[in-house]
Amino acid sequence: MQRPNAAQSAYGSATVVLATVALLLLSGTTTTLGIVAICVAGLMLGVLVAVTMPVRTRHVKPLVTDSVPAGNTEIRVPAAPVGAGADTRTVS
Repeated sequence: MQRPNAAQSAYGSATVVLATVALLLLSGTTTTLGIVAICVAGLMLGVLVAVTMPVRTRHVKPLVTDSVPAGNTEIRVPAAPVGAGADTRTVS
């Protein structure tokens, strides 16, 4: 089985929390067995949501390409900022 991605983990976790809280509030149960059953049901629902969520099938294109234009082979160095240091102060 494939490892879940970040979206599957987030949706599954949110489903567990929201479903468990909603079921506890709607049922109004106070017994330990009822609370455990609702928690297990919320957990199973969250796993079901995470597993059935569609996975991205196409790969993301890389940003860097192998081809370099002929005019951009030189290294460019940024100029020093003007007026940013203590050496630009004037003495009165």
